[in-house]
Amino acid sequence: MKTQRHKKPDLSNEQLTKVDLTTPDRVAERFRSAPGLTLELIEEISRQKNEPEWMLEKRRLGFNLWNKTPWPDWGPDLSGLELDRLAYFVRPEADEAHSWDDVPPEIRRTFEQLGLPEAEQKVLSGVGAQFDSEVIYHNLKKEWAEQGIIFENMDTAVQKYPDLVCEHFMSQCVPVSDHKFAMLHAAVWSGGTFIYVPPGVTVTVPLQAYFRMNAERGGQFEHTLIIADQGSTVEYIEGCSAPKYSTSSLHAGCVEIFVRLGATVRYSSIENWSKNTYNLNTKRALVDDEGAIEWLSGNLGSGKTMLYPCSILRGHNARAEALGVAFAGPGQEQDTGFKIIHAAPDTTAVIRSKGIARGGGKSVYRGLIKASGQASGARCSVDCDTLILDSESSSDSWPHLVAENEQVTLTHEARVGCIGEEEIFYLTSRGIDRERAIRMIVGGFVAPVMRRLPLEYAVEFNRLIDLEMEGSVG
Repeated sequence: MKTQRHKKPDLSNEQLTKVDLTTPDRVAERFRSAPGLTLELIEEISRQKNEPEWMLEKRRLGFNLWNKTPWPDWGPDLSGLELDRLAYFVRPEADEAHSWDDVPPEIRRTFEQLGLPEAEQKVLSGVGAQFDSEVIYHNLKKEWAEQGIIFENMDTAVQKYPDLVCEHFMSQCVPVSDHKFAMLHAAVWSGGTFIYVPPGVTVTVPLQAYFRMNAERGGQFEHTLIIADQGSTVEYIEGCSAPKYSTSSLHAGCVEIFVRLGATVRYSSIENWSKNTYNLNTKRALVDDEGAIEWLSGNLGSGKTMLYPCSILRGHNARAEALGVAFAGPGQEQDTGFKIIHAAPDTTAVIRSKGIARGGGKSVYRGLIKASGQASGARCSVDCDTLILDSESSSDSWPHLVAENEQVTLTHEARVGCIGEEEIFYLTSRGIDRERAIRMIVGGFVAPVMRRLPLEYAVEFNRLIDLEMEGSVG
């Protein structure tokens, strides 16, 4: 294996204030793997993490299946993803800290610009922060730890809660064999979040993790595992970003959520990867009797995205709600959607998807709704809207509805439209300039999703959309 050590940068406070989130952070690396994916690398990752044998075997299984499985023959063109040139495991020169004062300043400044320490103080019950392949900060406030909530770095959870992790990790929810990039994830995963909420506990303040991919030609493969036990409630927020490079990077994380009897989980994600990033993420929830899963997704930034959060409603009266916004700008293809599997009676689901395309971007909704033979009384409605802002952009909708039971109701409605001159005229006639008018219309278009986000994150997401809209007029 190839190890690189660098002198730790000495950044003054004045230099730190000039850090730009769109540019790479100057951070020393403790370890960087040689380019390419090998069995030697898989075993080295496991060795450095001191993992139990069962986890190493799971990694080996993922690697072997990856090598045998063909590339997907649908979706965006992935030919620009140079897998043999990627570094799959990059560790910064930093240990996991439980105080922001102990995080290296050149890393801490990035998360301060993102507002993470401030948000932790004001509106969060716990925070995790990952930089490339390593979690560098993790903390759960004392009042929540005293209620038995477990909130850990995923690597730490493997060591501290091996039985609980072994039972749930890539076995029932997202099996290692699920698809090609789940296999890759199983082989090289690193970092992420583990959450366990005991029976009857309601976490009234959200938990959050933020993932920053900094390395050039790098990959990030964090794993999120959430178990909401009987009658519990929890909200979890993930944020993501990466600097701009001229070379390709890969994000292939995995989220597994277990919603037990009568439990509720709300999972919110704002993904703002750079345009050189291929975002090939997997997210899935298993929902038991009377349980509920809520997905809120915002996708911007990445050049190619394939992301379809899936809810498997396997319990009677299980429920799912999925709200998403995808923004495709110049050079971007956002291939996103949701999947709902009705596998039990009287299950219900609602999907509302919003797509925006400008500057030649392509917005695609791709969804699957399936009702099994055991799903009598199942109901699901899909509402899919796309707003196209110019003649160079495009949109597609690929719904797939499968009913194996006559006693179900499945509906799909899709609309595609442009901003009308009448709407723009109405606003400009009241003293609003044309560019601001278009931004206001776009803001109204995504408002149904924004209203469901906590205020601080709704403001941030609206700001990101405003940045994407810059230069959209003229």
